[in-house]
Amino acid sequence: MKLRLGGITANSVVDGPGLRTVVFLQGCPRHCQGCHNEALLDPQAGRLVTLEEAWAAIRDSISPLTQGITFSGGDPLLQPEAVYALAQRLKDTYPSLDIWLYTGYLYEEVKNLPVMELVDVLVDGPFVQAQKDLDLVFRGSTNQRLIDLAKTRQTGQLVLWQPRMWS
Repeated sequence: MKLRLGGITANSVVDGPGLRTVVFLQGCPRHCQGCHNEALLDPQAGRLVTLEEAWAAIRDSISPLTQGITFSGGDPLLQPEAVYALAQRLKDTYPSLDIWLYTGYLYEEVKNLPVMELVDVLVDGPFVQAQKDLDLVFRGSTNQRLIDLAKTRQTGQLVLWQPRMWS
């Protein structure tokens, strides 16, 4: 299996809590006005890589300080089978790391995809320029939700993610 990769960034602090490795997947059909990742919109751009090549790059980016992995884009759910395979390998190899996924789709549209069983926090919804708010945590516009999928699976009801406060 291959995937279209836009890039991998180690030690990000803007795509979820703590130091994170961010896997940017190529391609997004939305073309939201004000998109901050315009270079990732074209589904034919980036690099076509095997899962093993992507896995090696992800593995090499993880340090003892890494708290989690974030799948972003573009939209990772344009390549759900590849993201599922990588997320499963991450859970098997690094069970202490959490997995975040950014998508322009709403949770209600994608909740039954197999990859959702492996994602800890889903940031859903398209970026909406008119709802842009620079004070938001880990999202760009007020319509986007940070959904705690682990708690949502436990309770059977949608639970929004809340940052942990340190005392």
